Amino acid sequence: SHIPFFHHRKLINMPNGHKKHLKRINAPKHWGLGKMGGVWAPKAGAGPHKKRECLPLAVVLRDRLKYALTNKECMQICMERCVKVDGKVRTDHNFPAGFMDIVELEKSGDIFRLLFDVKGRFVLHRVSKEEASYKLCKISKTYLTANKIPVAVTHDGRTLRFPDPDMKTDDTVKIDIATGKASDIIKLEIGAMVMLTKGHNCGRIGQLDHIEKHEGSFSIATIKDAKGHTFCTRMVNVFAVGAANSPQVTLPKGRGIKKTIIQERNEAVARGDIDM
Repeated sequence: SHIPFFHHRKLINMPNGHKKHLKRINAPKHWGLGKMGGVWAPKAGAGPHKKRECLPLAVVLRDRLKYALTNKECMQICMERCVKVDGKVRTDHNFPAGFMDIVELEKSGDIFRLLFDVKGRFVLHRVSKEEASYKLCKISKTYLTANKIPVAVTHDGRTLRFPDPDMKTDDTVKIDIATGKASDIIKLEIGAMVMLTKGHNCGRIGQLDHIEKHEGSFSIATIKDAKGHTFCTRMVNVFAVGAANSPQVTLPKGRGIKKTIIQERNEAVARGDIDM
């Protein structure tokens, strides 16, 4: 129910319902849309990922892959049933694809997994047909239904009935995309290989070194990357991708190692991108 707003002794009913548009200036920064490239941005539809933690298919097709020049062309590509997300044809050009999703374009032979680079931006990481047959999902909660059926819910909104009793919240499961069944379990424990999915260190990859529990507050994880750098983040930001040094998915370029701005500049000079 909305509260009436009185203005000049006149009763005004405020509009209600969700916003259907998104200004480009308010779009998530990790979409990488230009500030001056028009007033509007694609508004992600309702789906398995949050609106600010996803990449709408229109952004994938138009701004990343450059298969379309306009939003209308993105709509046409999707309506021709050319785009699959996790093995299902998606005709909504604003469908929210998110972390670990498999985006497949059969006509061009492209298969990508959505991952993060070390700057926290979505990267379309090209994968093989074999690797595209599964994805990793983080268990967001487990509970018993009213009919006493144990259920696990994943970060992308999947419901796994009668899960393995070893599956606990925050663990990662390997899910077969064709059947939706979970196979391997990657426990979120000390020594596990993890990728960060939120926060300042989003996209960094390392080994879980230490967990600091705080009752009633946020538990803090300490992670050590392959170069020996340690950094901390909240446990909710941590996503297990494998045991020790063997990730279950191929990693994007850079393998989650964050470089300093000095190192980045030196590499750009070596490549000849900038002059000294």
